[in-house]
Amino acid sequence: MPSQLIFNLASGSVSCGFTPVAARELQARLNEIVQILKVKTAETSGGGKPKPHKPIEYQYTGDVFLEIFCNPNIWANVFVAKVSITLRDDRIRLSSEAELTRIIEDVDRFVEQID
Repeated sequence: MPSQLIFNLASGSVSCGFTPVAARELQARLNEIVQILKVKTAETSGGGKPKPHKPIEYQYTGDVFLEIFCNPNIWANVFVAKVSITLRDDRIRLSSEAELTRIIEDVDRFVEQID
């Protein structure tokens, strides 16, 4: 049975049923975004132009549909990066933007609680 994953947004929070396997997959995708942004920061700090990267997307289908999307090309670094979150089922749809670091903390907290 899925546990509740809580996403803390700029103006409130939202929770959904989520599985441990899905949480670890989401952690991996979020870490991928972080690594891309670190490489991009290193490339620009040397005065060079960063190479373009493909947007990162994560989708989960369970009790609800969850999609997290980030285009790392538009963010200067990890600390200012944001992700788009869409959470929906047959009755409701929520779309919002959230800080990448906050979402990472939320997912990490969830994984710690289920371990």
